[in-house]
Amino acid sequence: MAVVHRFSAQPLLIARRHIARILPAVEEEVDRWVARAREIPDPELRRQALSSLKFKRFHCQGGSVFATWEPEHAADLISFIVAFQTISDYLDNLCDRTDSFLERDFRRLHDAMLDAVSPGQPVSGDYYEHHLHKDDGGYLDQLVERCRQAIARFPGYFRVEPQVRSLVGLYADLQVYKHLRLEERVGRLVGWFEEHRGRHPELCWWEFAAASGSTLGVYALVAEASRKQPVEDQGALVDAYFPWVCGLHILLDYLIDQSEDKREGDLNFVSFYPSPAEALRRMLWMIENAKARTAVLRDPHFHETVIEGLVGLYLTDRKVRRNRLGGTAARLVSAAGWRAWLVWLACHLWRVTKRESRRSRAL
Repeated sequence: MAVVHRFSAQPLLIARRHIARILPAVEEEVDRWVARAREIPDPELRRQALSSLKFKRFHCQGGSVFATWEPEHAADLISFIVAFQTISDYLDNLCDRTDSFLERDFRRLHDAMLDAVSPGQPVSGDYYEHHLHKDDGGYLDQLVERCRQAIARFPGYFRVEPQVRSLVGLYADLQVYKHLRLEERVGRLVGWFEEHRGRHPELCWWEFAAASGSTLGVYALVAEASRKQPVEDQGALVDAYFPWVCGLHILLDYLIDQSEDKREGDLNFVSFYPSPAEALRRMLWMIENAKARTAVLRDPHFHETVIEGLVGLYLTDRKVRRNRLGGTAARLVSAAGWRAWLVWLACHLWRVTKRESRRSRAL
């Protein structure tokens, strides 16, 4: 009985390590990029970089759970995850909040993400070639270089690089198509899904798009590559994360952002479900499949923590109460398992502590 209890408690120990050891280091790393973003010469690029770091910081906080998986390379994993996620969030802002609707602009900007995960290849450079604003003072180049330096030190990266580039390619495709003019977006996204439907016939087009929008599959592969002797079946790891864990991740994000996205005119994939009840049913199905696929991986308890952490982190956001999603949130947390409630409570307390800390500094 003692052995069973020890293993069942392991995800809670991982969550505690993430909160106590990893998150403070992530905060320091993000703050360094904030200081660097303040030096961007172009006012609009500076504004978007700072905005992404301020309002999407929790993406780095959530992704950094993978730094608990391989303590020996935790510092490099944090460095990579924060830099890569910062690129992702910054480019999302550039595509969302500036006046460009050019497909070639979005494609060129996202070459930065492919360069970031290709340490053995030359960088393409001039990511702002087709963009309205260009002078970031080397900010994006430095983020790309930080990623390349970190993953070049991982013993098994060459084994996972093709899969990583494939996932980043899907991410880039999504960002290109979902930021086109409003009248073009859905048609292009549906056509794009048709090219991939054969591998994922069980998905709706917006669920495939949601899964493509997550960086968690990249982080899982990179964390596996940081180990001295990676032994995970990479195919099983990718199949667990894409589309299941990744799809759950982004659907949770869109679930709590529905009001904001409607106000801003942004595409929200949860809005394509015919009803809130159907959205909940499909997200419960995502959790069920994510848990089943991760259960057969080498380190299932870690991946359980990722699932539990997703529901805990997203469903303790104040947007849940603001948008009256309490009942939906309770069903999703319960589906993730009893430990998910403990992780939810830990995330809630962490958020409260962070808010009180900010209030204290403001006084």
